[in-house]
Amino acid sequence: MSTAKYSPRLEDKYKNEVVPVLMKKFGYKSIMQAPKLEKICVNRGVNGAVADKKIVDVAVDELTMITGQKAVPTMSKKDISNFKLRKGMPIGARVTLRGEKMYEFLDRLVSIALPRVRDFKGISDKAFDGRGNYTLGVTEQIIFPEIDIDKVSKITGMDITFVTTATNNEEAYELLKELGMPFKNAKKESSN
Repeated sequence: MSTAKYSPRLEDKYKNEVVPVLMKKFGYKSIMQAPKLEKICVNRGVNGAVADKKIVDVAVDELTMITGQKAVPTMSKKDISNFKLRKGMPIGARVTLRGEKMYEFLDRLVSIALPRVRDFKGISDKAFDGRGNYTLGVTEQIIFPEIDIDKVSKITGMDITFVTTATNNEEAYELLKELGMPFKNAKKESSN
């Protein structure tokens, strides 16, 4: 009886298909130079959390269901009187995914959740930060199959940040494109 260790589909794809493509394209000497996905941070601010504390609990529960990892509430860092906000009040939810859970979440996001977005034509390739990270804004949490639409009281969005070891936008773009991210218009290959 073999006890083969489970590894996510996208992790295998990264090792077997993505790394060779990246090495060829950027001329790396070692596979260790190829950029890789380090972590995925999912962050969700909750509108109206000051008035109703239960909204944050619902956001934490929903984020936990979506990612498969326990989410934590985010706390305000300072007092803002215009928003009736005190330092230390819960105002959102966040979760950081690494390893197997990260690859599983990315797989579900790309193959199930994003195609469920209305009028989906791909994601923008302009949301890179210059240091190899990419942030994607999702406007509705109901695109995830884990969320029961009948139990949702308020539709809110979330920010999903992909942190890579790439040093620039081009490397990060190629890495995420090879992992299956559906970018709108694939950049034209330069002919030099």
